[in-house]
Amino acid sequence: MQAPIRVRFAPSPTGYLHMGGARTALFNYLFAKHHGGSFLLRIEDTDQSRFQQGALEEIYKSLEWLGLSWDEGPGKEGACGPYIQSQRCALYKEYSDRLLNEGKAYRCFCSAERLAQVRLEREKNKLATGYDRFCREIPEVKQRELAGGGAPFVVRFKIPLDRKVIFNDEIRGPIEYSTDVLDDLVLLKSDGFPTYHLANVVDDHCMGISHVLRGDEWIASTPRHVLLYEAFGWQVPCFAHMPVILAEGGGKLSKRKGAASVMDYKRAGFLPEALFNFLALLGWSPGEGDMREKMTRTELIEAFSLKHISPKAAVFDEKKLDWMNGKYLEEADLGSLIEPVKGLVREKIGREIDDEYLKTVITMLKGRSKRITDIAENAAYFFIDPEVYEEKAERKYFSKDSDWYLKSIVEKIKTLDGFSQSTIENAYTEIAASAGIMVAALIHPTRLAISGVSFGPGLFELMEVLGKDAVVRRIEKAIKRINQ
Repeated sequence: MQAPIRVRFAPSPTGYLHMGGARTALFNYLFAKHHGGSFLLRIEDTDQSRFQQGALEEIYKSLEWLGLSWDEGPGKEGACGPYIQSQRCALYKEYSDRLLNEGKAYRCFCSAERLAQVRLEREKNKLATGYDRFCREIPEVKQRELAGGGAPFVVRFKIPLDRKVIFNDEIRGPIEYSTDVLDDLVLLKSDGFPTYHLANVVDDHCMGISHVLRGDEWIASTPRHVLLYEAFGWQVPCFAHMPVILAEGGGKLSKRKGAASVMDYKRAGFLPEALFNFLALLGWSPGEGDMREKMTRTELIEAFSLKHISPKAAVFDEKKLDWMNGKYLEEADLGSLIEPVKGLVREKIGREIDDEYLKTVITMLKGRSKRITDIAENAAYFFIDPEVYEEKAERKYFSKDSDWYLKSIVEKIKTLDGFSQSTIENAYTEIAASAGIMVAALIHPTRLAISGVSFGPGLFELMEVLGKDAVVRRIEKAIKRINQ
């Protein structure tokens, strides 16, 4: 760790940023901040056929919302830029030509049809389906002649034969591959764009990346990358491959479970701090004996270490995420919740909302909510009279007895000088005592009458917030409903 720590997150703009990618970005961020290093963002967009319009902006927004601010990258240009690969093609051509000139790569003129036929034959003979190196021994002079004549070609790397490639994974330990199972990978495509492998190695070297932290689906590519580093005479970075994230019950994450985008979780009412904390604990723990689950960003940075990442698959437990989000929501600053809740409630009720009144509503609801959307969903009756009533509760609490109870409550409320929690509670106690019933017999039908549901914050507090006029109006409406 003597050299500067430099790590990168390198997404492709081929879709949204899902949970696996977000967790990889987050681990890179935590590792860099723990060691006082730099966190780079690089956009790997050389596969133009899969480029999706709008995906790039969503990646930026997702990282910014999670608080994963990059030190270098698009919009934060540094000495190693540009940080978008499609803007670096001349550099990849230069290094591809270097390998060609040194005899470590060659031009391959095989057509797509021939490659498909080779694959079928090798599958039929139960052989590895890689390239058969048909063009590897074409003399350099002949290669130049064909290329000069306009024959389309790709540039392939000459994988050394009969070699063992051993690299150390910071999470899994030493990993060994035989070059016999590696085919001569394409470095430069016929359209002049590099493949992932060439661009990845060139950029990691030129950007001074010290540690490559990425998903374990890239383990099989790492021996090829190690050989490329050797071919260029460059120092190989440290590798750490993150464990896969599984859905509950096993199997891949689905759109419904975890594979949804980061922004989908924002829209579903999650707080960025909660998602940050949750993702950090997917495959990592603060250390043996440390059972903390709710940790601040500072605590996560201080505790983060590659040695505490498990090689075993992590499980995406959305119930735990809901629980954690509820904890963060309970402690959240009111000011940070006003705008997101206001937008959702405004959509529901169709009119503007007073911020001060909304603060009171949020204060009453956030301690019993798991998501911001829960607050908005349960806040509607603070602004509009209920049009329907919870069906099961209506059958239970809107009886003939309830009719008499509610009429008694309305008559009593109309006589009250004040309308505070204590005044309302005293009124209910008096009615119950005079009728010889429990106060609960009055509370349940009242709650349903004024909110339309059988649950919520303390009834007397709710009535005070709604105000006398609204409470009387809603109870009288419920009485008519009962008599119908």
